[in-house]
Amino acid sequence: MSERTNSAAGACVSNPTTVDFASVKARQQAMWASGDFAVIGTTLQITGEELCEAAGLEAGSTVLDVACGNGNAALAAARRFCHVTGLDYVPALLARAKERAAAERLSVEFVEGDAEAMPFADASFDTVLSTYGVMFAPDQVRAARELVRVTRPGGKIALANWTPEGFIGGLLLAVGKQVPPAPGLVSPIYWGTEARLHELFPSVRAIHVQRRNFVFHYPSAEHFVAQFRRYYGPTHKAFNALASEQQSLLTRDILALIARFCRPKKTAAVAIPGEYLEVVIER
Repeated sequence: MSERTNSAAGACVSNPTTVDFASVKARQQAMWASGDFAVIGTTLQITGEELCEAAGLEAGSTVLDVACGNGNAALAAARRFCHVTGLDYVPALLARAKERAAAERLSVEFVEGDAEAMPFADASFDTVLSTYGVMFAPDQVRAARELVRVTRPGGKIALANWTPEGFIGGLLLAVGKQVPPAPGLVSPIYWGTEARLHELFPSVRAIHVQRRNFVFHYPSAEHFVAQFRRYYGPTHKAFNALASEQQSLLTRDILALIARFCRPKKTAAVAIPGEYLEVVIER
């Protein structure tokens, strides 16, 4: 087992070799299929647009959106006249992505598949994208290798990853306090640190990172909690697994987190900056 301390997050990250990844993946797939992530996903569309700009997509190039969900980055690439494929392992999310593409008259091929074993030949794409998606793959090393494998030499891998220090990093930590993750797993939020990225992509030409914020806009803090409890897989599953008292504790912790991060306000409405790492990797 290899191991390295990540001082930025104040914790130790590792590449576990004894985790039952198949079992974990099955539970995660059920989690993301629960609720209706597309309701949350559509609010994140601007990230897909900004990531396409950061990657410098060229019209006519081949682009893959990994763990595409309801298609934010895939649609953004298609608007730039790229030849786009979207990959996800949740059929319901792919169906929503197809609906969006059809509504906008955009040509995107959506494929059901696993980010850790993608059904594409080596060097198939000029650019590979993922917005808050591949970072949740349980076998991080395998997922990173797949990203590199399907990207042509000289191509780019562009990622948007929540950071440990940011709002969603805090939200996932609050959920983990009530519903602990499987033993031995490396937290997905370490994809939002430069140290972990260099561990996962040791042989690439260059890794460029920039800290950015996506701002969550909701009518109130309580509305945010209600939406994420109903639609966002990790919080939806957590609330459903908890007894009433624990549900109240999780609600309390999320409200406290919102109060900590939200911008000063004059009304009940909240604007919550959620920090993420914008990553462009040169293959």
